Amino acid sequence: MLSPADGLPPVVESPAALVAVAETVAAGTGPVAVDAERASGFRYSQRAYLVQLRRAGAGTALVDPIALRGDLAPLAAALDGPEWVLHAASQDLACLAELDLRPASLFDTELAGRLAGLPRVGLGPMVENLLGLSLEKGHGAADWSRRPLPEDWLVYAALDVEVLIELRDVLTGLLDAQGKLEWARQEFEAVRTAPPPAPRAEPWRRTSGIHKVRRPRPLAAVRELWQARDTLAAERDIAPGRVLPDAAIVDAAVRNPASAEALAALPVFRGRSQRRLAAYWFDALRRAAELPEAELPRGSAPTDGPPPVSRWADRAPEAADRLTRARAVLAEVSEEYTVPVENLLQPDLLRRMCWEPPVDGEVRGALAAGGARPWQIELLAPLLEPVLDTR
Repeated sequence: MLSPADGLPPVVESPAALVAVAETVAAGTGPVAVDAERASGFRYSQRAYLVQLRRAGAGTALVDPIALRGDLAPLAAALDGPEWVLHAASQDLACLAELDLRPASLFDTELAGRLAGLPRVGLGPMVENLLGLSLEKGHGAADWSRRPLPEDWLVYAALDVEVLIELRDVLTGLLDAQGKLEWARQEFEAVRTAPPPAPRAEPWRRTSGIHKVRRPRPLAAVRELWQARDTLAAERDIAPGRVLPDAAIVDAAVRNPASAEALAALPVFRGRSQRRLAAYWFDALRRAAELPEAELPRGSAPTDGPPPVSRWADRAPEAADRLTRARAVLAEVSEEYTVPVENLLQPDLLRRMCWEPPVDGEVRGALAAGGARPWQIELLAPLLEPVLDTR
């Protein structure tokens, strides 16, 4: 597939064009294929820079939310009702919700492929294996904030929704034949209604290479530099890694330069753009150096869950044994139903239940409280009950 079947549509950039497209989409029939392009790796925000749609009787539409200043109200009304078909929906729903575009029902082709036991669930491999078509590798990782958008990028974006509805129909038949269609419906609804993820307690601890930093004072330097970078990245709407690489943060924290000039002599910091910011970065290092001992970070990030599994054997061998047996149960079910283990049950929920088993063997209630879907509870509760019963 090298070009859209109906030709490349013009990008919708004006309110009048948006109203016309919304009316066309509303007059179409059946599900609506939906996709969005972001500028991850280039911009700080995760906003949508292009929205793609396709519906039977309406064709394909490419909508520029930037030109429209984020006001897609006519389109929101047209999309409120039909089922949306997305690939890896959880990646796009948040940026679409920022535009007040929210599905009333959902079909996720990637998730459907996982439940159907397909070995490769990327859009390209699924289209090739199930539809016999080949999608040219495109520009998914490109800087979609660029304007004007190149024509070959727009062709790629239009092709991304070209076959989603046909793929949905084939996957529906496959899931139905396997007796998993209701499972899929419950999973799609869970994705559709999932709340935004809670903010990480200490996101700076995910700095790449932080394992090289062991003492509290250098850890504080990593934290201050990370926070200074995040503030600047948000102000400029630039991806943090483009403002200052993680490796440079760790290097500065470990070397602990005594002045802004010494900092500017380090790799990365000696570049022209970083030299202009040397005083800004050194201020962060100075703040870390002046922190009272009691305010220095120590150990790992706080968590409300169990400790790392690697420590279970020493701290709670009975919990380690439960986890081993529970994982064996899930592995057997995974093989029997050709569903990945992580789609049978969230790994974090399994760890929590093994670390602190349900009171009085109430496995079903614990699964439900942890967010397991009814199909998962019916399938797994009878198998996990003897493993988690501590009575």
